[in-house]
Amino acid sequence: MNLISTHGVGIRFGGRRILRDINLSIREREIVTIVGPNGSGKTTLLRVLIGAQSPTEGVVTRGAGVSIGYVPQRLAIDRSMPLTVSRWLRLAGAHQASDRQRMAERVDIVGLLGEQMTSLSGGEFQRALLAQALLTRPALLVLDEPTQGLDQPAVASFYRLIETVRGEIGCAVLMVSHDLHVVMRSSDHVICLNGHVCCEGTPTVVSAAPEYQALFGFGAEGALALYRHEHDHRHDHADTTDTHAG
Repeated sequence: MNLISTHGVGIRFGGRRILRDINLSIREREIVTIVGPNGSGKTTLLRVLIGAQSPTEGVVTRGAGVSIGYVPQRLAIDRSMPLTVSRWLRLAGAHQASDRQRMAERVDIVGLLGEQMTSLSGGEFQRALLAQALLTRPALLVLDEPTQGLDQPAVASFYRLIETVRGEIGCAVLMVSHDLHVVMRSSDHVICLNGHVCCEGTPTVVSAAPEYQALFGFGAEGALALYRHEHDHRHDHADTTDTHAG
C-alpha cells in the first residue's frame, strides 16, 4: 500500500520555480532517501509530503489514517523558556507516563528527562526529537537531515538507532541525507533531486546514473563500493549461517 504518493507536484515562490513534475510514492515499511545538492528543494518536498505546505501544482495523496512522525533539520527553542526533555515528550500527546519512559529508554535519553532541551548536546537533542516523533507509532517516519552538525560517531549511532526502531515499529522511513554511505547501506529506494527527480531507483541503479554522478562526482561511486561490500558481506554471512544450519 502507498502511504503517500504525488502526481505532477510543483512549487513556485513568486516567479521562481522550486520543484516541478514530482511523481513519487512511498510504500509501507520501505526506506526511501532523498539526496541532492543544496538548494535542490529537498526540505520543501518534505514539507509538501507531510502537509506543512501546499503544492502550487499537482496532487499529493495520503493513505487514510496514515500517521507521520517528523524530525526536523533544525528546531529553535528559546533558551529563556523552561522545557525539560520530559515535558517535551509530553507534548507528543496523551500518552501514558510508562510509554514515555519506555521510549526514553529505547533512544537512550532516560537519564536526561529532567534536563532542559536547550542544554543537550547535538546528538542528545536529536534523540529527544526522535523519541517524540516515535511516540505516536507512526506509519511513516520523516527525517530531514537529522545528523547535520553531529560528529561521525554520533552520526553512526543515530542511524543504527533508526534502523533498529524501524524494525521494531514496522514503519516506513523517508529521510533527506548527505551521508552517501548511509544512503547506500540502508535505503531500499533513492531519489536524486535537483528541482525535479533526476533519477531514482535502488542504490545500485542511482549510483550508476549519469545524473547522479554529474551532481556528486565520480568519487561518489565509493559509496556504492561500500554498499556492495557490506551487502556482499551480509549475503556471505547469511550463506554461511544457512550452511551451518543445514
